[in-house]
Amino acid sequence: MSEEIFDVVDANDQVIGQQSRSEVHRLGLRHRAIHLLVFNAKGELFLQKRSMKKDCFPGTWDSSVSGHVDTGEEYDACALREPREEIGLELAAVPERLFKIDACEATGQEFVWVYRCEHEGPFQLDPDELSDGGWFAPKKITDWIAATSEDFAPAFVLIWQLLRDK
Repeated sequence: MSEEIFDVVDANDQVIGQQSRSEVHRLGLRHRAIHLLVFNAKGELFLQKRSMKKDCFPGTWDSSVSGHVDTGEEYDACALREPREEIGLELAAVPERLFKIDACEATGQEFVWVYRCEHEGPFQLDPDELSDGGWFAPKKITDWIAATSEDFAPAFVLIWQLLRDK
């Protein structure tokens, strides 16, 4: 299988070239990603536990869905593709856009659009992407991050903080 190719972007999120996934991560180049927060009717958030096979933050808890935007792909198209690939969730429409985060250390130099939707599951977890998943009450997540933030991917910690501050 060939390595993924990502668009490399400048400080204004404008495409300036392409590089392989490994080079983008090795060199700390700016690139694009989406995170989707899936809530159920009880207000609980589905969190994924990243597979130990992942090159970044293996075994940590993360947003319901998170993934890189492919070369030439738009954020909204990625927000429809990634839920299908990671958790088997087919969305009929682009989920609600919440906010955009500029590329920074916490996101691994990713510009990130954060989306939100409601769904009750169950989900089909891709074992190459996720090792586990579960529903968590917002207070549980907040308390857990306060106690052991290292259990979470840094981008999710930032997203959760920004979401709670809104």
